[in-house]
Amino acid sequence: MKVSIAVALIFSLACPVLAASEAIKAGILRTPDARFENLPGYDFEPHYLEAGDYRVHYLDEGPTDGEIIFLLHGEPTWSYLYRKMIPVLTKAGYRCIVPDLIGFGKSDKPVSMDTHTYKFHVDAMAKLVKGLDLKDVTFFGQDWGSLIGLRVVAENEARFARVVVGNGGLPVGVASGPEAFPEGSAFLRWRKTNQGMIDRGDIPVGMMVSRSVGDPSVAAAYDAPYPDPKYKAGALILPQRVPVFADDPANDAQRKAWEVFEKWEKPFLTAFSDGDPITRGGDKLFQRRVPGAKGQPHTTIKGAGHFLQEQKGEELAQVIARFIADNPVP
Repeated sequence: MKVSIAVALIFSLACPVLAASEAIKAGILRTPDARFENLPGYDFEPHYLEAGDYRVHYLDEGPTDGEIIFLLHGEPTWSYLYRKMIPVLTKAGYRCIVPDLIGFGKSDKPVSMDTHTYKFHVDAMAKLVKGLDLKDVTFFGQDWGSLIGLRVVAENEARFARVVVGNGGLPVGVASGPEAFPEGSAFLRWRKTNQGMIDRGDIPVGMMVSRSVGDPSVAAAYDAPYPDPKYKAGALILPQRVPVFADDPANDAQRKAWEVFEKWEKPFLTAFSDGDPITRGGDKLFQRRVPGAKGQPHTTIKGAGHFLQEQKGEELAQVIARFIADNPVP
Protein backbone atom coordinates (compact mmCIF):
# COMPACT_ATOMS: atom_id res chain seq x y z
CA MET A 1 0.00 0.00 0.00
CA LYS A 2 2.79 2.40 0.95
CA VAL A 3 4.63 1.53 -2.28
CA SER A 4 1.51 2.30 -4.33
CA ILE A 5 1.09 5.64 -2.60
CA ALA A 6 4.73 6.49 -3.23
CA VAL A 7 4.45 5.61 -6.93
CA ALA A 8 1.29 7.69 -7.25
CA LEU A 9 3.00 10.60 -5.57
CA ILE A 10 5.98 10.39 -7.94
CA PHE A 11 3.71 10.44 -10.97
CA SER A 12 1.62 13.29 -9.62
CA LEU A 13 4.77 15.35 -9.21
CA ALA A 14 6.32 14.30 -12.53
CA CYS A 15 3.30 14.87 -14.77
CA PRO A 16 3.17 18.68 -14.33
CA VAL A 17 6.86 18.84 -15.22
CA LEU A 18 6.29 16.81 -18.37
CA ALA A 19 3.33 18.99 -19.33
CA ALA A 20 5.37 22.15 -18.75
CA SER A 21 8.07 20.86 -21.08
CA GLU A 22 5.48 20.77 -23.88
CA ALA A 23 3.48 23.94 -23.19
CA ILE A 24 5.95 26.82 -23.47
CA LYS A 25 3.14 29.37 -23.08
CA ALA A 26 -0.61 29.10 -22.97
CA GLY A 27 -1.69 27.55 -26.26
CA ILE A 28 1.87 27.06 -27.57
CA LEU A 29 3.69 23.72 -27.69
CA ARG A 30 7.35 22.93 -28.36
CA THR A 31 8.44 19.54 -29.68
CA PRO A 32 11.08 17.91 -27.44
CA ASP A 33 14.55 17.89 -29.05
CA ALA A 34 14.79 14.13 -28.56
CA ARG A 35 12.23 13.68 -31.32
CA PHE A 36 14.78 14.97 -33.86
CA GLU A 37 17.76 12.86 -32.87
CA ASN A 38 19.43 10.58 -35.42
CA LEU A 39 17.37 11.63 -38.43
CA PRO A 40 19.18 10.35 -41.53
CA GLY A 41 20.87 13.10 -43.53
CA TYR A 42 19.82 15.83 -41.11
CA ASP A 43 22.77 16.70 -38.90
CA PHE A 44 22.57 20.47 -39.28
CA GLU A 45 23.09 22.90 -36.41
CA PRO A 46 19.82 24.45 -35.20
CA HIS A 47 19.36 28.22 -34.96
CA TYR A 48 16.48 30.12 -33.38
CA LEU A 49 14.92 33.58 -33.56
CA GLU A 50 12.05 34.95 -31.49
CA ALA A 51 9.10 36.16 -33.59
CA GLY A 52 6.59 37.63 -31.18
CA ASP A 53 5.41 34.86 -28.86
CA TYR A 54 7.04 32.13 -30.92
CA ARG A 55 10.48 30.63 -31.35
CA VAL A 56 11.26 30.08 -35.03
CA HIS A 57 13.82 27.45 -35.98
CA TYR A 58 16.03 27.84 -39.03
CA LEU A 59 19.14 26.33 -40.56
CA ASP A 60 22.07 28.55 -41.52
CA GLU A 61 24.50 26.54 -43.62
CA GLY A 62 27.37 27.50 -45.90
CA PRO A 63 29.89 30.35 -45.94
CA THR A 64 28.78 33.38 -43.95
CA ASP A 65 29.83 35.66 -46.82
CA GLY A 66 28.12 33.59 -49.51
CA GLU A 67 25.12 34.80 -51.47
CA ILE A 68 21.99 33.88 -49.55
CA ILE A 69 19.37 31.38 -50.65
CA PHE A 70 16.16 31.37 -48.61
CA LEU A 71 14.49 27.95 -48.94
CA LEU A 72 10.95 27.63 -47.62
CA HIS A 73 8.99 24.41 -47.18
CA GLY A 74 5.22 23.98 -47.33
CA GLU A 75 2.53 21.84 -45.71
CA PRO A 76 2.92 19.33 -44.04
CA THR A 77 6.73 19.18 -44.35
CA TRP A 78 9.60 21.01 -42.62
CA SER A 79 13.24 21.93 -43.24
CA TYR A 80 14.13 18.23 -43.39
CA LEU A 81 12.76 18.46 -46.94
CA TYR A 82 15.88 20.39 -48.01
CA ARG A 83 18.55 18.07 -46.60
CA LYS A 84 19.52 16.80 -50.08
CA MET A 85 19.74 20.30 -51.56
CA ILE A 86 21.74 22.10 -48.88
CA PRO A 87 25.06 20.24 -49.46
CA VAL A 88 24.91 20.95 -53.21
CA LEU A 89 24.23 24.64 -52.68
CA THR A 90 26.79 25.18 -49.91
CA LYS A 91 29.45 23.37 -51.97
CA ALA A 92 28.72 25.89 -54.74
CA GLY A 93 29.51 28.68 -52.26
CA TYR A 94 26.03 29.75 -51.20
CA ARG A 95 24.66 30.39 -47.72
CA CYS A 96 21.37 28.57 -47.13
CA ILE A 97 18.78 29.92 -44.71
CA VAL A 98 16.11 27.25 -44.26
CA PRO A 99 13.32 28.01 -41.75
CA ASP A 100 10.59 25.89 -40.25
CA LEU A 101 7.23 27.61 -40.47
CA ILE A 102 5.59 28.18 -37.11
CA GLY A 103 3.65 25.01 -36.36
CA PHE A 104 6.14 22.83 -38.24
CA GLY A 105 9.51 21.19 -37.67
CA LYS A 106 11.43 22.53 -34.69
CA SER A 107 9.51 25.82 -34.54
CA ASP A 108 6.89 26.41 -31.84
CA LYS A 109 3.39 25.08 -32.44
CA PRO A 110 0.23 27.06 -31.69
CA VAL A 111 -2.53 24.60 -30.80
CA SER A 112 -5.37 26.71 -32.20
CA MET A 113 -6.11 26.47 -35.90
CA ASP A 114 -7.42 30.03 -35.72
CA THR A 115 -3.84 31.22 -35.21
CA HIS A 116 -2.72 29.78 -38.53
CA THR A 117 -3.94 32.43 -40.93
CA TYR A 118 -2.15 33.21 -44.18
CA LYS A 119 -1.14 36.63 -42.83
CA PHE A 120 0.20 35.12 -39.60
CA HIS A 121 2.69 32.99 -41.51
CA VAL A 122 3.70 35.76 -43.90
CA ASP A 123 4.35 38.12 -41.00
CA ALA A 124 6.38 35.50 -39.11
CA MET A 125 8.68 34.78 -42.06
CA ALA A 126 9.04 38.50 -42.75
CA LYS A 127 10.19 38.95 -39.13
CA LEU A 128 12.81 36.27 -39.68
CA VAL A 129 14.10 37.89 -42.89
CA LYS A 130 14.27 41.29 -41.21
CA GLY A 131 15.62 39.93 -37.94
CA LEU A 132 18.53 38.29 -39.77
CA ASP A 133 18.87 41.39 -41.99
CA LEU A 134 18.99 39.27 -45.14
CA LYS A 135 19.84 41.12 -48.36
CA ASP A 136 20.33 40.24 -52.03
CA VAL A 137 18.44 37.02 -51.33
CA THR A 138 17.47 34.33 -53.81
CA PHE A 139 14.13 32.88 -52.76
CA PHE A 140 12.95 29.35 -53.46
CA GLY A 141 9.55 28.09 -52.34
CA GLN A 142 7.33 25.09 -52.95
CA ASP A 143 3.73 24.37 -51.91
CA TRP A 144 2.78 26.72 -49.03
CA GLY A 145 6.43 27.81 -49.03
CA SER A 146 5.69 29.62 -52.29
CA LEU A 147 2.38 31.07 -51.11
CA ILE A 148 3.97 32.48 -47.98
CA GLY A 149 7.38 33.28 -49.41
CA LEU A 150 6.16 35.10 -52.50
CA ARG A 151 4.14 37.39 -50.28
CA VAL A 152 7.25 38.02 -48.15
CA VAL A 153 9.20 38.81 -51.32
CA ALA A 154 6.52 41.15 -52.67
CA GLU A 155 6.22 42.99 -49.35
CA ASN A 156 10.03 43.25 -48.90
CA GLU A 157 11.17 43.35 -52.51
CA ALA A 158 14.31 45.41 -51.87
CA ARG A 159 15.78 42.48 -49.90
CA PHE A 160 15.37 39.94 -52.72
CA ALA A 161 17.47 39.66 -55.86
CA ARG A 162 15.98 36.57 -57.53
CA VAL A 163 13.04 34.19 -57.26
CA VAL A 164 12.67 30.50 -58.05
CA VAL A 165 9.33 28.71 -57.68
CA GLY A 166 8.82 24.97 -57.85
CA ASN A 167 5.40 23.31 -57.59
CA GLY A 168 3.82 26.38 -56.07
CA GLY A 169 1.71 29.42 -56.74
CA LEU A 170 0.27 32.73 -55.61
CA PRO A 171 -3.48 32.10 -55.93
CA VAL A 172 -6.26 34.67 -55.75
CA GLY A 173 -9.74 33.40 -55.02
CA VAL A 174 -12.13 34.31 -57.83
CA ALA A 175 -15.69 33.26 -58.59
CA SER A 176 -15.17 32.47 -62.26
CA GLY A 177 -12.79 32.77 -65.18
CA PRO A 178 -9.58 31.03 -66.23
CA GLU A 179 -7.91 31.55 -62.85
CA ALA A 180 -10.76 30.04 -60.82
CA PHE A 181 -10.17 26.61 -59.34
CA PRO A 182 -12.12 24.23 -61.60
CA GLU A 183 -14.71 22.06 -59.89
CA GLY A 184 -13.23 18.61 -59.35
CA SER A 185 -9.62 19.80 -59.62
CA ALA A 186 -6.91 17.86 -57.80
CA PHE A 187 -6.54 20.63 -55.25
CA LEU A 188 -10.25 20.87 -54.43
CA ARG A 189 -10.34 17.08 -54.02
CA TRP A 190 -7.39 17.32 -51.64
CA ARG A 191 -9.11 20.17 -49.78
CA LYS A 192 -12.18 17.99 -49.26
CA THR A 193 -10.04 15.10 -48.02
CA ASN A 194 -8.25 17.49 -45.69
CA GLN A 195 -11.55 18.68 -44.23
CA GLY A 196 -12.24 15.09 -43.26
CA MET A 197 -8.91 15.01 -41.43
CA ILE A 198 -9.82 18.20 -39.59
CA ASP A 199 -13.14 16.65 -38.59
CA ARG A 200 -11.29 13.60 -37.23
CA GLY A 201 -8.65 15.76 -35.54
CA ASP A 202 -5.54 14.22 -37.11
CA ILE A 203 -3.47 14.13 -40.29
CA PRO A 204 -1.12 11.21 -41.11
CA VAL A 205 1.84 13.39 -42.06
CA GLY A 206 4.59 10.79 -42.33
CA MET A 207 2.44 8.32 -44.24
CA MET A 208 1.26 11.01 -46.67
CA VAL A 209 4.73 12.25 -47.55
CA SER A 210 6.35 8.82 -47.68
CA ARG A 211 3.65 7.45 -49.98
CA SER A 212 3.83 10.52 -52.19
CA VAL A 213 7.58 10.15 -52.71
CA GLY A 214 7.63 6.35 -52.68
CA ASP A 215 10.06 6.10 -49.76
CA PRO A 216 8.78 4.56 -46.50
CA SER A 217 12.05 5.40 -44.75
CA VAL A 218 11.19 9.13 -44.52
CA ALA A 219 7.91 8.66 -42.65
CA ALA A 220 9.47 8.83 -39.17
CA ALA A 221 11.29 12.09 -39.95
CA TYR A 222 8.12 13.80 -41.13
CA ASP A 223 6.25 12.53 -38.08
CA ALA A 224 9.02 13.70 -35.73
CA PRO A 225 7.66 17.24 -35.11
CA TYR A 226 4.34 15.86 -33.86
CA PRO A 227 4.34 13.79 -30.64
CA ASP A 228 0.54 13.71 -30.85
CA PRO A 229 -2.29 15.33 -32.85
CA LYS A 230 -2.53 18.48 -30.73
CA TYR A 231 0.78 19.62 -32.29
CA LYS A 232 -0.71 19.43 -35.81
CA ALA A 233 -2.97 22.51 -35.99
CA GLY A 234 -0.89 24.12 -38.74
CA ALA A 235 -0.54 20.96 -40.80
CA LEU A 236 -4.26 20.35 -40.51
CA ILE A 237 -5.65 23.77 -41.38
CA LEU A 238 -3.35 25.29 -44.01
CA PRO A 239 -5.01 23.56 -47.00
CA GLN A 240 -8.20 25.37 -46.01
CA ARG A 241 -6.35 28.71 -45.98
CA VAL A 242 -5.45 28.64 -49.67
CA PRO A 243 -7.42 31.51 -51.30
CA VAL A 244 -9.99 29.63 -53.37
CA PHE A 245 -13.13 31.75 -53.24
CA ALA A 246 -13.90 35.36 -54.16
CA ASP A 247 -14.53 36.37 -50.55
CA ASP A 248 -11.27 35.00 -49.13
CA PRO A 249 -9.72 37.47 -46.63
CA ALA A 250 -6.28 37.05 -48.26
CA ASN A 251 -7.39 38.16 -51.72
CA ASP A 252 -6.54 41.86 -51.37
CA ALA A 253 -3.00 41.08 -50.23
CA GLN A 254 -2.65 38.52 -53.03
CA ARG A 255 -3.61 41.07 -55.65
CA LYS A 256 -1.14 43.58 -54.23
CA ALA A 257 1.58 40.93 -54.40
CA TRP A 258 0.73 40.24 -58.03
CA GLU A 259 0.98 43.97 -58.75
CA VAL A 260 4.59 43.75 -57.55
CA PHE A 261 5.39 40.67 -59.61
CA GLU A 262 3.76 42.05 -62.74
CA LYS A 263 6.44 44.77 -62.58
CA TRP A 264 9.21 42.47 -61.33
CA GLU A 265 12.23 42.86 -63.63
CA LYS A 266 14.66 40.84 -61.49
CA PRO A 267 15.43 37.24 -62.52
CA PHE A 268 12.51 34.86 -61.94
CA LEU A 269 12.67 31.13 -62.69
CA THR A 270 10.17 28.28 -62.57
CA ALA A 271 11.32 24.72 -61.84
CA PHE A 272 8.18 22.60 -61.56
CA SER A 273 8.12 18.81 -61.70
CA ASP A 274 6.34 16.79 -64.36
CA GLY A 275 4.31 14.69 -61.92
CA ASP A 276 2.38 17.04 -59.64
CA PRO A 277 -1.38 17.17 -60.31
CA ILE A 278 -1.88 19.88 -57.66
CA THR A 279 0.24 22.62 -59.26
CA ARG A 280 0.44 21.45 -62.87
CA GLY A 281 0.37 24.42 -65.25
CA GLY A 282 1.12 27.00 -62.58
CA ASP A 283 4.57 27.62 -64.00
CA LYS A 284 3.07 29.01 -67.21
CA LEU A 285 1.18 31.66 -65.24
CA PHE A 286 4.41 33.03 -63.76
CA GLN A 287 6.20 32.85 -67.09
CA ARG A 288 3.41 34.85 -68.71
CA ARG A 289 2.88 37.51 -66.03
CA VAL A 290 6.32 38.20 -64.52
CA PRO A 291 8.63 40.35 -66.70
CA GLY A 292 11.74 38.93 -65.03
CA ALA A 293 10.74 35.44 -66.17
CA LYS A 294 11.18 36.34 -69.83
CA GLY A 295 14.19 34.65 -71.42
CA GLN A 296 15.02 32.51 -68.38
CA PRO A 297 15.70 28.76 -68.81
CA HIS A 298 12.53 27.53 -67.15
CA THR A 299 12.97 23.91 -66.18
CA THR A 300 10.76 20.86 -65.85
CA ILE A 301 12.15 18.42 -63.29
CA LYS A 302 11.32 15.01 -64.70
CA GLY A 303 10.42 11.98 -62.63
CA ALA A 304 9.21 13.85 -59.54
CA GLY A 305 5.85 14.46 -57.91
CA HIS A 306 4.67 17.17 -55.55
CA PHE A 307 7.64 16.96 -53.16
CA LEU A 308 10.32 17.35 -55.81
CA GLN A 309 12.93 18.21 -53.15
CA GLU A 310 12.69 14.63 -51.89
CA GLN A 311 12.78 12.90 -55.24
CA LYS A 312 15.07 15.19 -57.25
CA GLY A 313 16.65 17.44 -54.64
CA GLU A 314 20.18 17.36 -55.96
CA GLU A 315 19.03 18.13 -59.51
CA LEU A 316 16.82 20.98 -58.32
CA ALA A 317 19.71 22.44 -56.30
CA GLN A 318 21.92 22.41 -59.39
CA VAL A 319 19.22 24.27 -61.34
CA ILE A 320 19.09 26.96 -58.65
CA ALA A 321 22.89 27.25 -58.46
CA ARG A 322 23.17 27.70 -62.24
CA PHE A 323 20.38 30.27 -62.22
CA ILE A 324 22.18 32.36 -59.60
CA ALA A 325 25.53 32.10 -61.39
CA ASP A 326 23.94 33.11 -64.70
CA ASN A 327 22.14 36.10 -63.17
CA PRO A 328 24.65 37.97 -61.02
CA VAL A 329 23.50 40.81 -58.77
CA PRO A 330 24.32 44.11 -60.51
